[in-house]
Amino acid sequence: MSSATTLNAMTTEELLALPEDGKDRWLLGGVLWERDMTKRNRFHSRAMARISALLDNWSMAQPEPRGEVVSGEAGFRIRRNPDSTVGIDVAYVSAALKSVQTDQTTLYEGAPVLAVEILSPSNTHHEVAAKVRDYLASGVKLAWVVDTDFHIISIHRPGVPSEALDSRDTLAGDPELPGFSCPVSDLFR
Repeated sequence: MSSATTLNAMTTEELLALPEDGKDRWLLGGVLWERDMTKRNRFHSRAMARISALLDNWSMAQPEPRGEVVSGEAGFRIRRNPDSTVGIDVAYVSAALKSVQTDQTTLYEGAPVLAVEILSPSNTHHEVAAKVRDYLASGVKLAWVVDTDFHIISIHRPGVPSEALDSRDTLAGDPELPGFSCPVSDLFR
């Protein structure tokens, strides 16, 4: 269950100061969202590994300077004032964003090119939709929502209608991920 506090916008620093007490927490526009920690399952883990591997293979074939693929709830402060600070299942970070990171924080400061959310049994439609809207409003160019139960991927870009693909389709990353392409079925092997 998600909850929101709207009186005062929370900062990333306040979020990071909260106790580690089994709650999954993130900020969207300064609003704290929280729920009991998600228990991952093998389908979620496998999809995360497959997507990361496919993106990493694509990334390594790109010319230098290249970005990087991160996974496992990688932390991003995608917006400031009010802060949006999230953990993303899989992300592709541009070479430009990668180059400006410092050792002052473990969070990426800025929006990735691609944010991938892999649905967990505890996700609600409301929270996933809120995350995707905030991602796109914060500069994420491409968001994928992966449903491991139905083998469907929803593709979201700013300013255009979303698109859904199933295992019969091919996932193409152009123009945000130039040349990336794979059968959707490869994500669920």
